[in-house]
Amino acid sequence: MIRVANLYKSFHSQKVLNGVNIEFATGKITTIVGTSGCGKTVLLKHLNALLLPDKGEVFVDSVDITKLGQKDLYQIRSKFGVLFQGAALLDSMTVFDNVAFPLREKTRTSESAINKKVPERLEQVGLGAMGHKLPAELSGGMKKRAGLARALIMDPEIVLFDEPTTGLDPVLATSIHQLIARTHADFGFTGIVVSHTIPQVFDISDYVAMLANGVVEEVTPPEIFRASQNPVVQQFIQGKTEGPIQVL
Repeated sequence: MIRVANLYKSFHSQKVLNGVNIEFATGKITTIVGTSGCGKTVLLKHLNALLLPDKGEVFVDSVDITKLGQKDLYQIRSKFGVLFQGAALLDSMTVFDNVAFPLREKTRTSESAINKKVPERLEQVGLGAMGHKLPAELSGGMKKRAGLARALIMDPEIVLFDEPTTGLDPVLATSIHQLIARTHADFGFTGIVVSHTIPQVFDISDYVAMLANGVVEEVTPPEIFRASQNPVVQQFIQGKTEGPIQVL
């Protein structure tokens, strides 16, 4: 389980996280929603210590990762897979080599094992025939799929999704949401998704967390979230500019 306790983060004079408390249920998908610029990605980057807080704790399996040295942090990060916002594929490498990259860089996996495992992951994300192509030859949706295959190649316990449907049309966005749900069913990872695409993202979420004004206002199942009487949640769902959410 991942637990965030009293987390604060500022950039110069701008307070982004102002005492965040949240627990992410093991084996479930929790989606963090909120307005653009509210700190969703900042919070996500604290979960595997890509960012360190000004104050507060982040526990992964009861270990406070904010206090770890590089060697121990490396071990913790091996539990994570990450689908970055832009897929973050290496342009000079084929899709196959992009997906294989973590295995070659972080493990002693043999090339014969890599040659078996990478096609399996590509097949699971619907890119079975695309391993030889370069990222420039892929559509936006295909790049997201390749990024997901790479995120899953190390069989992670936890997968972080940073705005997985950014830049995609509604049809492609739906296909990526369906892919996240399908791979979650196949692998059973703990999924943490950052998104502002509601209500579509509710369909893949076990829990929805509302981040606003630097704190987590509510964490509930989607059906309860929709009916919440919390004025912050209702302002976000209804897309109103007036209300308790500070619009930047």
